[in-house]
This record gives sequence, C-alpha cells and structure tokens, in this order.
Amino acid sequence: MDLLRYVAFSTDPLGGNPAGVVLDATGIDEPTMAATAAEVGYSETAFVVPRQDGALDIRYFSPQTEVPFCGHATIATAVAHARRHGVGRLLLHTQAGPVPVTTSAGPDGTVVATLVSVEPRTEAIAGADLDELLAALRWSAADLDPALPPRAAYAGAWHPVIAAASRSRLSDLDYDMAALGDLMARRDWATVALVHRESESVFHARNPFPPGGVVEDPATGAAAAALGGYLRALGLVAVPALLTLHQGVDMGRPSLIRVGVPADPAAGIEVTGTAVPIA
Repeated sequence: MDLLRYVAFSTDPLGGNPAGVVLDATGIDEPTMAATAAEVGYSETAFVVPRQDGALDIRYFSPQTEVPFCGHATIATAVAHARRHGVGRLLLHTQAGPVPVTTSAGPDGTVVATLVSVEPRTEAIAGADLDELLAALRWSAADLDPALPPRAAYAGAWHPVIAAASRSRLSDLDYDMAALGDLMARRDWATVALVHRESESVFHARNPFPPGGVVEDPATGAAAAALGGYLRALGLVAVPALLTLHQGVDMGRPSLIRVGVPADPAAGIEVTGTAVPIA
C-alpha cells in the first residue's frame, strides 16, 4: 500500500491537519482500510479507487470509525493527486455524494485545492440535546453568542454549530470526551463546530471529534462548509461571501481555511486550502 502523509490547510508540515492518503486503494478491503487508519492515527485517512471515467471513489476513515465526508482529507488527496498527475479538475464520489475539486499551482509551486460540497442543510437542535451538549462541553448558555444561534449544519456530514461570545471562551476547551462522544454518536454528529466571530468575514474555530477517537481536529473542512451553509441559511452573512477561518491555533497547529458562500441557496459551499507532504 502506497500511503502518503500530508497536512492540509497549511504550507508548514508542522501546522494544519495531518491526513493519510492512499491514491490507489483498488482491492483493499474495508477491514484493512479501518486497521490502516487506526495505525496511522490521524483524524482521517482517505482511500481512493480510480474509475475508468477519470473520476475517483473515495472513503474516509478515522482511527475509530468511517465518516461520509472529510474536508481536510479531500484537500490533501486533491493536492497529492495533482503532484503526481498534474493540476486540473477532479470529481470525487463520496458516501455523501459527488464532490468536484479543482487544483491549481502558484508561482512558488504550492498547490491549492478548492472543493465544492454537496447541498448544505441546517436544522434546529432539540433543547434537551443542546443542554446535554453544553454540559459535556462544560459551557453555559451565558458563554454563547446570541447573534449566532445553535444549529445542526450539514455539508456532507453533520456538525452542531456552537458560537462562543468571546475568543477566550473558545480558547478554554476542556470537555467530557466520553459524554460528548456518546451524544454525538446518538445524533450522528461528526464533529462539534465551536466558533467565534471576529468580524463579518473572519472566524476562529475548534472542532472536538470524540466519535473518531480524536480530542480535537486542527482543521475541519467539512465543518467549515457546514458553517458556510449555516450562515447563508440563517441570513447571517451577505452573499456571495468569502470567509476566512482560523483553526488549530490553540493546538499549536495553525490552519487557514477559505470558505466561499454562493448566493444560490441550493449551491454547495466552496472550501479552499493548501496541502504539503509530511517529510
């Protein structure tokens, strides 16, 4: 198995979110994929099977579970594919649906990838679930930003969006991993998108991922796409919009995610970032 190791949403191998990438997983069965992801230990490892039409089937495994869609591993896969086969357009067939990706190279050779998510959705969170979620996070209702109400948001995977009223509240993350993981497993939530809005277009984010056996993701493209859909659905951003999302700073792995939010309410959300190999 030719396993590549990349970090996504950073040009520094010490930043961003690490991902494993297998560009040709033809003939590899699901138990082997799961065991490989557990051994690698990154929040996601992507397994790609090329199609005869040039498109790619892709599956994503965390150390403990499979997820239908993963943004940072998609960006890492697209960049790894471009470095081997050249930049251009790809169509990825994920379990959440088709995800087109475009790659391009800058003057310095850095490859940038932009994915377009499946159609996003936003739903209310039941009061009892929100109470349980806040208790597991060890947050109170007073910690929340009333301008950004809690919702469950989807752009390939479900993420509750919980907005902190202050950057300091977001920085202080000390949650009950077992309790949060149990709730998320029952509600089929991939990560929790904890965010703080610095300005109209700049956000800070943290993403606990206990169902995958990961305390926190340094960069979460799927949650970034879900956030873009949430903001558009609730009329919290003037569209079209280009957002900047900072993540991983509190973990010492700074990441930068660009989020494009088209005006069409049914259009997918664009997530853009770089990726570089881990030496």
